Amino acid sequence: MATANPNVLSRKNSMRPSRPKRGFRSTGIGWLFSAPAVVVLLFFFIVPLGYSVVMSTKDWPLLGPDYPTNFPTNYTQISENELFLNSLFFTVKYTAIISVILISLSLGLALLVQEGKQRASGILRTIYFLPVVTGLSTAALLFLGFLNPTIGPMTRILNLFGMDPDWLGTPNLALTSTVLMMTWRFAGFYMVIMLSGLQAIPRDIYESAAVDGANRINTFRYITAPLMKSTFSLCLILILTGGMVAFEQFYILTGGGPDNSTVTIVMTIFREAFSQFEMGSAAAMSVVLLIALVMMNILQLRLVRKDESGDTR
Repeated sequence: MATANPNVLSRKNSMRPSRPKRGFRSTGIGWLFSAPAVVVLLFFFIVPLGYSVVMSTKDWPLLGPDYPTNFPTNYTQISENELFLNSLFFTVKYTAIISVILISLSLGLALLVQEGKQRASGILRTIYFLPVVTGLSTAALLFLGFLNPTIGPMTRILNLFGMDPDWLGTPNLALTSTVLMMTWRFAGFYMVIMLSGLQAIPRDIYESAAVDGANRINTFRYITAPLMKSTFSLCLILILTGGMVAFEQFYILTGGGPDNSTVTIVMTIFREAFSQFEMGSAAAMSVVLLIALVMMNILQLRLVRKDESGDTR
């Protein structure tokens, strides 16, 4: 029986490419590049979050000499705060309305832009996306002047038809005005996300469906909608989170009025902290809101993953 030549084996081993070793130097360079992000995350998120949790366990007035612990009084008193409960109901209502409108409208705009001619499609994308570059506070101030009952152009136009609506003076119209502003501001943003999801679907699938005689309704129902679930989920998470923490649009447009009918959860927390000077109670409300948002997003992501994997357990 022939034996292998040890010289040949050693020469073959020497010809193999050596794997680069990750040493202390490469690891240190990685930490060096990530250090700015870690510092920002630590000082602007982790530390304030921990400080808020500690604050929520104490009787912490904005102006006071000491802060005695009163846990869990700040949390149990939340259920007795009528303004917080009303703001919770209103915030959920607003979030549900804006979610349905933005998802439907942004998907319709994405389908319109995708199926249009190339030059017209580019122009439409620019037009729809232009409001996105406007700051939220700026957009709210713009609509505040646009809907002004004395000098606003919208009121003057409706006066020509014998209508004189008080856009920001009645609860339903105040909510409607804010929804219109948010739709104008964010429809283009979610249109871009929807468009990216539509363009990720292979065209061969649509061509096969057309050969089989599928109409547009069936194509959307059995091809577009199922393959867009991840995109829908991303948009829904962003819209729900933004709706639950809504503040600027109502603070600038309505100020929470009329009669506190448009007060959101964040506005309640703001008033509790800087009007009532109860930082501990406001911190407790913030922690409750954070936990609710985290649980809501985790539940939604689990449902999406379960649906995509086909798990029926």
